[in-house]
Amino acid sequence: MKKSLLITFALISGLSCSAQAQQSQNVQADAARIKAHLTFLADDLLEGRDTGSRGHEIAALYIASQFAQLGLTPAGDNGTYMQRVPLRQSHLVQSSPKLTLAGPEGQISLSYPKDYITSGSVAFSLAHLQGEMVFAGYGIVAPELGHDDYAGLDVKGKVVVLLSGKPESFPSEEGAHFGSGSEKSRHAIANGAIGMITISTPLAEKVRPYQTLLNYLHTPKMRWLDKSGNPHEAFPELLNDAYFSQDAAAKLFADAPMSLKDIYAQLEKGNTPKGFALKTRIDFTKQSEHENISSPNVAAILEGSDPVFKNEYVVFSAHSDHIGFAKTVLKDKINNGAMDNATGTSVLLETARLFAELPMRPKRSILFVAVTGEEKGLLGADYFAQQPTVPLNAMVANVNLDMPILTFESADVIAFGANHSSLQQTVSEAAKAAGLSLSPDPWPEQALFTRSDHYMFVKQGIPSVFLVPGLKSMDPNVDGAKKFGEFIQKHYHKPSDELNDSFNWQAAKRFAEVNFQIGLSLADDNKRPTWNEDDFFGRAFSK
Repeated sequence: MKKSLLITFALISGLSCSAQAQQSQNVQADAARIKAHLTFLADDLLEGRDTGSRGHEIAALYIASQFAQLGLTPAGDNGTYMQRVPLRQSHLVQSSPKLTLAGPEGQISLSYPKDYITSGSVAFSLAHLQGEMVFAGYGIVAPELGHDDYAGLDVKGKVVVLLSGKPESFPSEEGAHFGSGSEKSRHAIANGAIGMITISTPLAEKVRPYQTLLNYLHTPKMRWLDKSGNPHEAFPELLNDAYFSQDAAAKLFADAPMSLKDIYAQLEKGNTPKGFALKTRIDFTKQSEHENISSPNVAAILEGSDPVFKNEYVVFSAHSDHIGFAKTVLKDKINNGAMDNATGTSVLLETARLFAELPMRPKRSILFVAVTGEEKGLLGADYFAQQPTVPLNAMVANVNLDMPILTFESADVIAFGANHSSLQQTVSEAAKAAGLSLSPDPWPEQALFTRSDHYMFVKQGIPSVFLVPGLKSMDPNVDGAKKFGEFIQKHYHKPSDELNDSFNWQAAKRFAEVNFQIGLSLADDNKRPTWNEDDFFGRAFSK
């Protein structure tokens, strides 16, 4: 290329970047639009937007109509905005669980749900498990951390008894991955087990007491269906499973090499007890009722301006579902899900408008996805990430919006997972441009990086963050952490999570603007986001 052409190209490129920077500074979100979206999505008419419900279908249609108004290209099935997610819903027949233990003390019948809880099986209408039992620690295999609970154990054709959670020594986020139910099921199957019993621990009782779990007895289990109609991650090799209370778990260890009390003492010291065979056999049956349903993801694309980069996508996601009706004697039974997650969905829609009204589109395309089934196990996001409507390797990053608490104006943002990739710098600079700072994860022990829809994109190798307003308040007289705690304690997953005067619309406006700035930076950067060198999640999942 001639020198004069190079100079001309550089000047044009510089002017383009300057113009883009100038127009981004002039972008302002509209709080009234965010409020209007939220008012509709959190209305009683939608009956809590439960996955597969008529109310959620109405919400999805509303989101699709907003995308259409903005002139965005449909990115669902067959030229539509909707990607239908086929699902199997399984309800446990509550009178059906029957579980007996046979051991040195004779035969003992356990009582459901006093002694143990279980959920519907998506694999079997009638689940029946019989067999010898083996204690296998946490049931974790993590070679990266030098840990294998199955080393030296024979569990083939047997039922594994596992501690809930993970070893105390494990890093929080990596530990959340290895300690997840799906990972434990995979390793149980790989070692030949036919069933799995999880037992409560002292730590589990502090974090989520057994008594609290009884509130979810009637919640159906749900899995998405593959093209052959089989439920994903149903693990049919495991014939049955249950979660035991501490009192019931102690009965498993009669005449065992170590009592449950001794095991708990080991845990208190930070040790992981070695596994051993138990002298107890189990006979466990339950019945489930199945129903195949579907629920939509809603997806749309704003095409990029660069002839090459437009074939890559920055993905914004937010879940549009909630939990439907509450089982309560109170008059108000509708879980409206205003903060969870009508706020995130409304900010997603306003972010889409900001991009659509730019006079100069960014280089990369922007993909907006309102996903279903988050409350049922991140199902819609998992389905989309595994069966995307654009090429998987073309998705360069995911920014996920889930339950932004908009009751006070934050002076910062938190991007869970930003520390794993180059997204940390992008988010930090975008936050600064919006007059905010980027704060570190205030709750690393909760491993929130693994607990929302973005993690399904992470598992496909895509650098991702989970973005929320931070805990620092613009108003020195407002305690942001206290405000957040009040919502969690009083309103989370309750009918009181509804539109009211506590919403701060300036906070919503500013959060939408920082979300836009992050997307614009990612879409115009000549380099794709990258995992940090030797990052666990990058190593484990990048394709």
